Amino acid sequence: MSSVFSKLLLLLLAFKYGFLLVGSESLPNHEALEAFKRAIFEDPWRKLSDWDVSDGNPCKWSGVFCSGSQNGVIITLNLSSSSLKGFLAPELGLLSSLQEIILDNNLLLGSIPKEIGKLKNLRVLDLGMNRLSGSIPPEIGNLISITKIDLHSNGLTGTVPFELGNLAYLAELRLDRNRFSGLIPGSNNLSSSSSLQLASQSHSTGLCRLSRLKTADFSFNFFVGRIPTCLKYLPRLSFQGNCLRDKSFVAQRSTEKCNDSASEGASEGAYWHSDVGSNHQRQRQPEWLLILEIVTGALMVVFFISASATVIKICKPKSTFAIPWRKSSSLKDQLEISIDGEKLKNVEKISRLDLEVACEDFSNIIGSYQDTIVYKGTRKVGPEIAVVSLCIAEGNWTRYLEFLFQNKVADFARLNHENIAKLLGYCKDDDPFTRMLVFEYASNGTLSEHLHYGEDCQLSWLRRMKIAIGIARGLRYLHTELDPPFTISDLNSTTVYLTEDFSPKLVDFESWKMVFSKSGKNSGSFYSVMDSIEQQHMDVQGNTFAFGVLLLEIISGRPSHCKDRGSLVNWAIEYLRQPEEIDKLVVPELKNVKHDELAVICSVVSLCIDPDPTKRPSMQIICSALENGIDTSPEAFLKDSSLAWAELALSS
Repeated sequence: MSSVFSKLLLLLLAFKYGFLLVGSESLPNHEALEAFKRAIFEDPWRKLSDWDVSDGNPCKWSGVFCSGSQNGVIITLNLSSSSLKGFLAPELGLLSSLQEIILDNNLLLGSIPKEIGKLKNLRVLDLGMNRLSGSIPPEIGNLISITKIDLHSNGLTGTVPFELGNLAYLAELRLDRNRFSGLIPGSNNLSSSSSLQLASQSHSTGLCRLSRLKTADFSFNFFVGRIPTCLKYLPRLSFQGNCLRDKSFVAQRSTEKCNDSASEGASEGAYWHSDVGSNHQRQRQPEWLLILEIVTGALMVVFFISASATVIKICKPKSTFAIPWRKSSSLKDQLEISIDGEKLKNVEKISRLDLEVACEDFSNIIGSYQDTIVYKGTRKVGPEIAVVSLCIAEGNWTRYLEFLFQNKVADFARLNHENIAKLLGYCKDDDPFTRMLVFEYASNGTLSEHLHYGEDCQLSWLRRMKIAIGIARGLRYLHTELDPPFTISDLNSTTVYLTEDFSPKLVDFESWKMVFSKSGKNSGSFYSVMDSIEQQHMDVQGNTFAFGVLLLEIISGRPSHCKDRGSLVNWAIEYLRQPEEIDKLVVPELKNVKHDELAVICSVVSLCIDPDPTKRPSMQIICSALENGIDTSPEAFLKDSSLAWAELALSS
């Protein structure tokens, strides 16, 4: 019996540490690396060009390193500073012998897959300086061999899981420059005289259990509460730029920036401590019970392997190992993107039924585009709304597009400026299939309607100048006050809505046009879609050029392009080059035009439409030039309008 037990125990240990069936390990190696490559949609330096699946030995591939003693056993994946853009494939969890994942300084998106927690031999996890989002999966606490975790300079959110306290060999932890909130997990009841010794005490929790932790950085997040006593041996700068109470210990964020995260962090902390307390009260299992569990586990492993082999032989004579990331000919690819549901927790989710009632059974259409329809609605409480409905069938909706939709909602939600249409919420229903964005509605129509279809007297010179400066201020906010900057996908007079007092509101109802046109709805590539969205965000110079055209449209009353007259820029350029001729750019019927202000407008236009994008000034400079050269004060409006003077006389 003891001999059988010994063999079973060895079998279990072999399975746990990856020595079982070494000969068949090449299959998950190939599948995992192929999945990783497929998840990367931009490789400008062609780092993965030699990753040939038909090659039986991945150890020859760039960035892949194998153990010298065991051919084909991958121990390191190092593609640091390779400008790779894409996602982390969950299949990385299949590389059971992997000891190092070094993917820092790339452009990786999405969440950290929880499957990485299966890598029991992993010693280094370096994902710093990427664009990862979401929270740290608690499964990371299962990396029993890990010595270094580096996640700095990403967009990670949520709380730091207490499970990191299970990493007994962890010596370096970098979480700085993210958006973590809540408490720094760790507490004990002893003094701080010897912090390293405290971490090993049985009553310690969270990070205080990490007796080997030498280096840690929590700076520039939104942590609240106090610095755990056991971590005060770390440099003070490791905690700067948070919302901690230890302001005398190190500089923290302002109270205003911390107000929102403080209450959230406190509630998170209460949950943590209750959870840890319950775990701490658990008694240690008897030794005989542990042995019984090992024996039972070993038998289950043997049974599972035998049963799996039998089923494969009977049902699948040829290997058909499913690759969730494998491309297919249709748009419904099976890409398993880690979608972070927490990203939209602060954005109101509105049901389709509520929007159907508000928009009168979706009969009040105010805009129709190739890929979206815009409805006007009125809710029981709040302002009038504009509802942007995406025109795509459920059969063509993929996790690619779900990921993009979520990020688009989060992108709109961060916008907060008086000249930008505010996102009020979103709709995500599956019966019937619905994806909608809900914005505040500016009730005075679009600038295009007033310029080309309305009465000229409605838009006086001063009103046009007020609209121009308002648009400039909105673009200045989007381009220079946000990180990353936000650009309007198709800036023109139809994307500028006006309020009752003719204040402009920039909208981006056609932002999905690029996504759908690139994805082709039926046969597109997700790679080109993500690339196009990235280019859109960086197309600040394109917005600057469009603003110049918009200024011409405002003063001339002409559309940006028409069949009879051609391009507005081509028509205007000859007048812009001759200062004495700029009056010919203005609507002939427009009264009270100020020549000095017109000169300012024309100078700005000339700069905005410069053929060389690098010579176009920033919206910061453009906005300052307009604000300093044009008077849109209330006094100017009173002086300009005889009706306003009459109203003022009647009220006095």
